[in-house]
Amino acid sequence: MKDIKRYSPVEFKVTPLKTENRDHWDVVMEYHNEGDGPWLVDLCHRTRLDLQTGNLDAKKPFGITIPATPGQSVLEKGMLVNRMNGIQSSIYHLAGDAIDMPKETEYTDVTESTVFLAIMGEAVFAICEKLSALDFMDKNRETPFLYQGPFSHVPCQIVTLSRDKEKSGVVLTCSRGYAKDMVDAILHAGEEFGLKPAGEKRVIDWISSL
Repeated sequence: MKDIKRYSPVEFKVTPLKTENRDHWDVVMEYHNEGDGPWLVDLCHRTRLDLQTGNLDAKKPFGITIPATPGQSVLEKGMLVNRMNGIQSSIYHLAGDAIDMPKETEYTDVTESTVFLAIMGEAVFAICEKLSALDFMDKNRETPFLYQGPFSHVPCQIVTLSRDKEKSGVVLTCSRGYAKDMVDAILHAGEEFGLKPAGEKRVIDWISSL
């Protein structure tokens, strides 16, 4: 029996400098000539879970308290937990060692059915405003915070992790079938700002700085 092989739907036309094989994924840690930012990072290999239950407030995924208000998010120990509505939360594993799937039936692993990208760097919001009318810099909201809405005309979940100049960045997820068009749209929007693909190491360093 052949080993399981998992493939990201994201393809960057650049040469990897350093890669790792992790849980049957080929993960690019660094690319040649990543530049000084902004960057677009493929995180499709990172686990994403959907939690749905009528008793959401009683749940503590991975020991983390789910925010009380829809649109609020919390980042703890590399885990990003987002309150979507009264009965639903999305959970992104951004950094750290592999996690085990919770045994409760309320959790669904959506990793291989969705795209997961990070856009990082000082120009991130200038890039995002070309692709969405949502205000990812909303100063009336405490970071991190979640939007559920259109990004490049595609229904997405988008989380602003930081508005700080040097740490600015968002992560977004949408249906896997939109991967090519989404990546092409983001790279095109970011071309004037020097947006380049980058490896996972950029995100690990970014998360540790927040």
